[in-house]
Amino acid sequence: MSPSTATIGADIRMHAMVSNPNLPLVRRLEAVGFRAWPASSVIYDGSWQVRLTGGHPGKRLNCIVPLDPSDSRDIAIRIEKAGKRFEAHGRPLLVRQTPLSPKPLIDFLVADGWERFEEVVTMTADLGHMTFPDTLDHLPTQDVGRYVDADIAVHGGDAALKPALAEIITGIKPPSGLFVIEDAAEGPLAAALCVQDNDLAGIMSLAVRADRRRQGLGIEILSSALRWARMRGARTAWLQVVAENAQALALYRKMGFEEAYRYAYWRKASA
Repeated sequence: MSPSTATIGADIRMHAMVSNPNLPLVRRLEAVGFRAWPASSVIYDGSWQVRLTGGHPGKRLNCIVPLDPSDSRDIAIRIEKAGKRFEAHGRPLLVRQTPLSPKPLIDFLVADGWERFEEVVTMTADLGHMTFPDTLDHLPTQDVGRYVDADIAVHGGDAALKPALAEIITGIKPPSGLFVIEDAAEGPLAAALCVQDNDLAGIMSLAVRADRRRQGLGIEILSSALRWARMRGARTAWLQVVAENAQALALYRKMGFEEAYRYAYWRKASA
């Protein structure tokens, strides 16, 4: 093992020890996250969830997610088997590392030349004690097509993914709120998706159009989504944000969100 690889492995193990996440909370948020953002194909290899979605390239929809820190048998064989499944779907093989991932699996990935990328922060907030700013309240739309168009527009996404994104959203089983802020002349300005799963409310997507950021639209649409969820009985809000997105992290912390745990993805360095 090269010094750089050894250092990477040590950094990952140190991060896991320092974070000391609440594993029951991690398990619950992972479970509601799967229901709130459903992949079209899900199979289990032991406690590893293998998620694939042929119509959409999203990483959360196309990855291996280990769910038991003690499930580390036959790692090389299981990775190879999953790789063939991903190849058949035309997807790169990704492993999603959460605090539930077995340490021997991460050691295997390091030794096998994989690279870790895109760290994501999972955050939670107490909705019962949250104070919302005095902003315009928006009601959720029931028009999935309208929401999907707005989501793609504000993200600057690929319009060709509209059918797949619509299929994902219509496949969400728990109640979901689709929020859009529009201007008659400018079109969609912001979009948010909130999924209420019993007492939990997950902000699965939130974006403001690039040229309209830092104008209060993010807080406005987030507040609308969380008000809606709280009125329906949700008591805890949760969301996920890329660790490098300082602006979004600042917004969420301002609203009362705190870090619960982090996850990251692994891929073969050659990919």
